[in-house]
Amino acid sequence: MRKKELALEVIKRLKTAYPVAECTLDYSEAWKLLVSVRLAAQCTDARVNVVVEKLYEKFPDVNALAEAPVEEIEAIVHPCGLGKSKARDISACMRILRDTYDGQVPDDFDKLLALPGVGRKSANLIMGDVFHKPAIVTDTHCIRLCNRIGLVDGIKEPKKVEMALWKIVPAEEGNDLCHRFVMHGRDVCTARTTPHCDHCCLQDICKQRI
Repeated sequence: MRKKELALEVIKRLKTAYPVAECTLDYSEAWKLLVSVRLAAQCTDARVNVVVEKLYEKFPDVNALAEAPVEEIEAIVHPCGLGKSKARDISACMRILRDTYDGQVPDDFDKLLALPGVGRKSANLIMGDVFHKPAIVTDTHCIRLCNRIGLVDGIKEPKKVEMALWKIVPAEEGNDLCHRFVMHGRDVCTARTTPHCDHCCLQDICKQRI
């Protein structure tokens, strides 16, 4: 089976297994997702969802967060790890949104990448989830599953995996597929335990299983 055919079959089966594909970070506005995705680096989404509640109680909008002392931001986000650098990035990012974009998150990939603390994974997540534009989020689940299934061959660098997937995944499917990779990676094709191949909807087409 060619990689493009394999990708289409994987998409079809994961849609059946996980009908609802959505981000596990809680947010109600674009700037909040920007904050959460920065905090999620080396931290679980569940913990981020708890921490941001306290952050937004004290700093409820872009302007408030832009004006907040970095030390106060750090004190709140510390449980997410890397508190100093995350607080610094969030503060700088909110100031740019306030001063350059009238408090709005830009819907341009390159402009997102230019924001402090925003990499390709974060920019793609925002483009896909907030603006509903083609996006591929290559997090650890996506990279692990793509290599195991055989959608890529021994590629571990996020950008290279992303570029490889753009060639075989329909643009309109990329964002939802990556959310489904996260769900499948947590429930079935696990990293820290033996993968549950016997319960996997992809077992007969998975390269590693075969």
